[in-house]
Amino acid sequence: MKTLLETIVSPLIDHPEELVIDVNEEPDKVVYHVTVHQDDVGKVIGKNGRIAKSIRTVVYAANRDNNKKVYVDIM
Repeated sequence: MKTLLETIVSPLIDHPEELVIDVNEEPDKVVYHVTVHQDDVGKVIGKNGRIAKSIRTVVYAANRDNNKKVYVDIM
């Protein structure tokens, strides 16, 4: 799932070398914290949060096999 997030987010940003994805796994959920350069935050979130919502939708759909809930936080 981490590589999926990297594949989606990297082309959107100007500073892909500063992309950091931290994984926090708990018994009932997995939280992915996506951290990007300050100038790239708006590009990842998008107008009215549309891009962020689309990223979350793709990740949720890819997680259909797992019993844990998945959350994506953009920092």
